[in-house]
Amino acid sequence: MGATTAPAAGVDPHHDAILIIDFGSQVTQLIARRVRETGVYCEIHPFQSADAAFARLKPKAVIFSGGPASVTTEGSPRAPQAVFDSGVPILAICYGQQTLATQLGGKVEGGHAAEFGRADVEIVSPSALFEGVWEKGRRYPVWMSHGDRVTALPPGFSVRAVSENAPFAVATDEARRYYTTMFHPEVAHTPDGAKLIANFVHKIAGLKSDWTMAAYRREMIEAIRAQVGKGKVICGLSGGVDSSVAAVLIHEAIGDQLTCVFVDHGLMRLNEAEQVVSLFRDHYNIPLVHVDASEQFLAALQGVEDPETKRKTIGRLFIEVFEAEAKKIGGAEFLAQGTLYPDVIESVSFSGGPSVTIKSHHNVGGLPERMHMKLVEPLRELFKDEVRALGRELGLPRPSSAATRSPARASPSAAPAP
Repeated sequence: MGATTAPAAGVDPHHDAILIIDFGSQVTQLIARRVRETGVYCEIHPFQSADAAFARLKPKAVIFSGGPASVTTEGSPRAPQAVFDSGVPILAICYGQQTLATQLGGKVEGGHAAEFGRADVEIVSPSALFEGVWEKGRRYPVWMSHGDRVTALPPGFSVRAVSENAPFAVATDEARRYYTTMFHPEVAHTPDGAKLIANFVHKIAGLKSDWTMAAYRREMIEAIRAQVGKGKVICGLSGGVDSSVAAVLIHEAIGDQLTCVFVDHGLMRLNEAEQVVSLFRDHYNIPLVHVDASEQFLAALQGVEDPETKRKTIGRLFIEVFEAEAKKIGGAEFLAQGTLYPDVIESVSFSGGPSVTIKSHHNVGGLPERMHMKLVEPLRELFKDEVRALGRELGLPRPSSAATRSPARASPSAAPAP
């Protein structure tokens, strides 16, 4: 029997939510970050599973991401028809604009002058998307990245902005609340992009800013209690932010049903291991097993140069040490992990790509299956900055930026490349 994970429970069904349909853009996560920054919950799902996600999430609005495909190619990605049938507002970005135009009766062609990088758009007509941000007749910098372009708009759409090589840089159907951009508002290279997304979220879709870490804390505590019941949970502490926040949150929910195992691998800042032990044992009074395995880790890493090999070595040893200690404790049916939302997104990516080799040591890979345990993952809906915010909400101290590294305890992954 392998590991099982309870359905995502951090979002209250009464929260407003946005579905982001991923067509393969490298910056889709930035769209989610911009939406979350407005205080609204959102989820990213690849286009293949977007139909099911739309039915489950019942979002108040949908955003189409960009993507590397060409809509002129047979079998290229499309948005679910259910999204258009629902009447919810849509913001379609780059490839998203092109597939929306194609699906609603417009026309997209390749072979025109492409735009990659900085461009200027001129506002030719006002739009709710621009309200309080952009004015008619003025030009604004944006970030373009497209080869194909829309050459005929679907019925009901009007041009709102143009660029040198994109006659429909912004095209909207204000009546149906469909807004499309050829540029990427989610990236920092579009200076006003976050404001445009905020306009879509709040002024167009009318969503409330109810996605806060205080609310997440309350809801996740209830979810952990419902999942675990009277069961025992073990959590592997690395001293990092993710596992620390997960441990404190779970302990707040179930108290001494949680036992933490701190594997001291010898790769932390000077005196940081002692600080971790003091924080969890003395300050939070969390049951803690401290295993000093520094000599074992440092010996295994001696002479290893390749960063990915180092990460895999660290991950393998962590699993071995943690598993041995967990067996000594005994009786736990749940394993806590500090899985974050980017890990979840990468694990369901439809395109594979370089993300498959990112942070191979991050989670306790393979351990849940080996130990036949169920997973508790209270951070799986959060980005890293949200985890830090949750840590502050829980009263965790900020990491000391003035901490000094000991040469003997410096992280091998931080060593300069040969």
